[in-house]
Amino acid sequence: QLQLVESGGGLVQPGGSLRLSCAASGFTLDNYIIRWFRQAPGKEREGVSCISSSGRGTNYADSVQGRFTIARDNTKNTVYLQMNSLKPEDTAVYYCAAHRYPNQDLCVLTSWIPHDYWGQGTQVTVSS
Repeated sequence: QLQLVESGGGLVQPGGSLRLSCAASGFTLDNYIIRWFRQAPGKEREGVSCISSSGRGTNYADSVQGRFTIARDNTKNTVYLQMNSLKPEDTAVYYCAAHRYPNQDLCVLTSWIPHDYWGQGTQVTVSS
């Protein structure tokens, strides 16, 4: 079965850290741009970060710049989102999505591009 599976969400106190994983099964991620999105209750989906298929390019939303880091490990067929210094406003369901674009060194944060695969989402709650 071709799918993306997110994991690593949970409840964390403000200032804490979490690492989200986006693992692919049934296909390899190295030909795909991977984007992380999040959606909080009552709000529109927001692009958080992306990494190019080559891994050489990354991009971050202003709201997470300097706190979040995206990385890919093609040997594990997984993309990670390390989230540090978490704030209550980071609370949301986080989704990863894969957009097939081989040999691409750049990525842009956009949700209008049709993605080939989406994960089911993982809840992140930042609260004391």
